[in-house]
This record gives sequence, structure tokens and C-alpha cells, in this order.
Amino acid sequence: MTDRVLLVDDDRAVREALGQTLELAGLRPVLASSYIEAKDHISPQFQGIVVSDIRMPGKDGFALLDHSRKVDADLPVILLTGEGDVPMAVKGMAGGAFDFIEKPCSPSDFLAVVGKALKTRALVLENRALKREIRQGDAAARMLVGTSALSEQMREAARAAARTSAEVLISGPPGAGTAKMAEVIHLLSAAAMRPFQKISAASATPETLAAAFGRAEGGSIFLDEVAVLPPAAQFVLLDLIDAHPGARVIAGTYRDLAGEAAAGRFNPDLFYKLDVIRVRIPALKERPEDIPVLFRHYVALACEQSDLPMPAITPEVIAGLMAEDWPGNARALMNAAMRFAMGLSDSNEDEGDPGLAGQMARVERSLLIEALTRHGGNATEAAAALRLPRKTFYDKLTRHGIRAEDYRS
Repeated sequence: MTDRVLLVDDDRAVREALGQTLELAGLRPVLASSYIEAKDHISPQFQGIVVSDIRMPGKDGFALLDHSRKVDADLPVILLTGEGDVPMAVKGMAGGAFDFIEKPCSPSDFLAVVGKALKTRALVLENRALKREIRQGDAAARMLVGTSALSEQMREAARAAARTSAEVLISGPPGAGTAKMAEVIHLLSAAAMRPFQKISAASATPETLAAAFGRAEGGSIFLDEVAVLPPAAQFVLLDLIDAHPGARVIAGTYRDLAGEAAAGRFNPDLFYKLDVIRVRIPALKERPEDIPVLFRHYVALACEQSDLPMPAITPEVIAGLMAEDWPGNARALMNAAMRFAMGLSDSNEDEGDPGLAGQMARVERSLLIEALTRHGGNATEAAAALRLPRKTFYDKLTRHGIRAEDYRS
């Protein structure tokens, strides 16, 4: 229910009087006396609006307006102005304020502006909820698991690629899962109900390529590790793409295909034909916060497929996972999850030990990220959950290169 009003004014009498007006109107005011006190209430999920005085000690209402727009550009901010502050309020409107109210004002005038802002906020939140509901059920959300900002960027790239019919080049390190990404793009596309043909480029021949295009019937053809496609097949593929505009080619590679073309090891015309839309899968070492999430997901899948009980995944297990660089990426992590689900341990688990300090740093980073994820990027709530003073919490975020805003949905 969109009925909250974050009311910010350093004048206690004004703050309490306006708060009472809001309560009598059936609204839920959140009272704050300063920028510092108010800013942690502001998030993309805030079920309400902001009403702030312009003139306040320290950071003023303009600073709060600027902070609000950075956190959520669609959050309505109403500025309260004193006598002679109208030109300042007009400046605030140009800077993105929803409206301004002159003090003193009648309760009816105050509530009219607040009510208009709340209706606007309700529509924004409703639209976001509908989009989330749609996306939670799409192939990108189901199949591309991860809570990091990079994972969300990857899902968005898949959705953007699916909205066109152009060729797609998927790149990523070994084991990243280019085939799964290709399938996601196909399932999200308008051709989702048509065939999805998967071909190993290394063993492809002109004949097998021609047969695949014949079976595609307007669907998608995925070429796994296209960099090793034989030269004769490369020339034929060029002709087939031109001759079958209804079939889309999605190519995956773990190599630098542009470099291969420049070195004469890959047909440059075919490279430019395939390199229309690029989708990159980041390595696990770029998004270590996804490791615990992916591992739990893979363990649950392994247990379901093998009819095994779900084993306990302790902090010590997570710490061991976080201490690894995972050069084999998702494929290697999936293998580790399957072995874990079956109760098998790796014989070389002590090799490559980064030491206690390194392991503790990775565990700490993982705990910080999990707390932020759990509390929707609200740093105050995450710090409280970890029983850390706010300054200490922010210091740790800085040390690990973590931004709280990246975990706000």
C-alpha cells in the first residue's frame, strides 16, 4: 500500500504538525530531522514519497532531492519552502522535484499535493511489480542464476538479443555456458516455439550445416565453439545465412574471434556476419558473490535428479568455494556440486590454499553481499543484521569494492 510519507524538517514543531495532518488523513508519516536521518529510508522499494524542507543545517533539501533521484529517479520529492524561497523551489522543480509547497499552508492544500504524488508513486510501483512478475517467469530468470549486478546485466543482454532476429555472438571463458545462453535467447524470442538446433562446430560439415538449416524452419541454430568451424564449412555457412533469412544463427566461442579473423584463422566475412549482437558471459571470478547462489542451485538440481536428500551447506563449505578462482567456471562449479550432493570430496581440496587471511576476506565479502541482497540493498538494515556499526559496515563495503545500490531491486 502506497501510503508512506517521509517528512524531513529540522523544525520539530513543523515536523510534528505536518505529521499529525498526515496521520489524520490515514497516511503513515516517517519523520526525520535531517538529511542523514532521512537518506537510509530512501530506496527503490519505498512505498511512498518524500516531503522535505529546503533549508536545513548540513545537507539541505536539494541534497536530499539529488540523493533521491540517484537512488530512484521515479520517487516523487516535494519541497517545503519558507517565505522568499519560491525561486529556490522553482530551481528544485527544474532539478526533478515533483512539486513545492509554501509554508505555512492549509492542511487541505498540503494533502492535495501529497495525494497527487502518492498516486503517481503507486502507478510506478505497480508497473514495476508487473514487470518483475513477468521477468521472474521468463527463461532468463529461470536459467541464468545469480544475484550480482553482472548477472542481471547478462540477463538483460539476453532479453535484448531476443527482441531482434539478428545473428548473435556469445562469448565467455571456458565452462561459462554459451549453449545455455543460446537456449535462453531462443526461448525468449518470437521463435521460441520453433526448433532449436545445436551443432558442434568442430565436427560440422557443409552437409550437416545445410541439413540443420533445413530442419530449423524459422527457428534458431546454435554453433558451439564457432572458432573451430572448418574453412569449407565457414564458406557454406555464409551462403546458408543469406539463403535462409528466417533462421537465426547464434554462435558461441571461448576465443577472441576478432583476433582469429585478423590472424587469418577465421573467415572475416563470416565474423562480421555473426558479430551483430554481442552477449558476454562474465567469468565466476568477476562475480564471486554468485558462487554460493549457483552452488546451492546446482546441489538442489543434483539432489532432485538423483533422488538424494539435500545435504547441509555449511559456512565452511561456502568459505572453501569462495577461496577458489574457478577457471572452469559454471561447468566446474556444477561438477563440484554434483560431487557434494553424492557425498564425495575432492582429494586435492588443500591445493592452492590462499591462506587464512585470503579465505577470511572472501568469506567476509560473501557475508556482506548476502546481507545486502537479503535486505534489498538497504545498508542500515544489512549492518544491523550483521550487528555492525554503520561506519564499520561502510568501511568494509569500501574495502571490498561493494556498492549497496547495486543490490537494490
